[in-house]
Amino acid sequence: MSVLRWSAAKIAGGVFVLWAIATAIFFALRLIPGSPEQALLGGPGSQASEEALALVRAEHGLDQPLIAQYLMMLGRLVTGDLGTSYSLKSSVVSLIAEQFWGTLLLTVLSLVAAWIIALGLALWSTRGGRIARGIASGLEIAASAVPHFWLASLFILVFSNALGWLPPVSVPGPLGLVLPVLTLGIPLAGFLGQVMRESMLDALESPFVLSARARGEGETGIRLRHAIRHAALPAISLSGWAFGSLLSGAVVVETVFARPGLGRSLMSAVTARDIPMVTGIALVSALAFVLVTIATDALDRVADPRLRARK
Repeated sequence: MSVLRWSAAKIAGGVFVLWAIATAIFFALRLIPGSPEQALLGGPGSQASEEALALVRAEHGLDQPLIAQYLMMLGRLVTGDLGTSYSLKSSVVSLIAEQFWGTLLLTVLSLVAAWIIALGLALWSTRGGRIARGIASGLEIAASAVPHFWLASLFILVFSNALGWLPPVSVPGPLGLVLPVLTLGIPLAGFLGQVMRESMLDALESPFVLSARARGEGETGIRLRHAIRHAALPAISLSGWAFGSLLSGAVVVETVFARPGLGRSLMSAVTARDIPMVTGIALVSALAFVLVTIATDALDRVADPRLRARK
């Protein structure tokens, strides 16, 4: 497949994903008890009058049929207008811009930490024999099975309350990122580590590795020059999914560590039934996921010539 056709297919798929998410959120939020006009006026506790509710409905088009509201929402999204937050009375774009970079930094650092841990375990376990592989496999299974909230609570108990090494809540500076990054990265490292180790073991038994050994190349050189590339291929493919998983995990981690970001903003927006804010955060997160998925697919094509040769 040519680069142009491949790029067009990826962009079309990304647009479809964004449309599907916007549609699902629009109709799902209207199934939640309560009404948008009440959310605009401060929630059910505001005891707004019928006149005030009618005025808000007319002002925001909420008195229109549902399909008309849906088409209006799609029209705004096409122009990049995410609307105004019901609860914060400010532009959704500006609110998301304030929170986006914190979540992106947390997600990227967690992905890097997961890769380092997984790669280190794969290199050690494939060289350490059967016992090392058993230990690494057990650690990876345990890591991948641990929920984020449980791991966050354990880290706070050990490293903050018992040892006093790290702050229990997120503070400015590198120290405030250590526990949130490890909480997000360790479960992902469990998944990546299992994939990397199996791929590396397959690569170490391949004919090209036997040929390298016959030429007198050392085990360290074989792993770093040949096996590690093959071990990384499936992990690169998984990184797009991993990024989406980290974004969803950020909701829990940012809440537990009181860290500003899209996750905490999303929780507040759902509680307040702030439809524009929920839609905006979901679409921005989906867009980031789509872009990272396209980037990892492109890396796959660069690293694996077989993918470029497929029709």
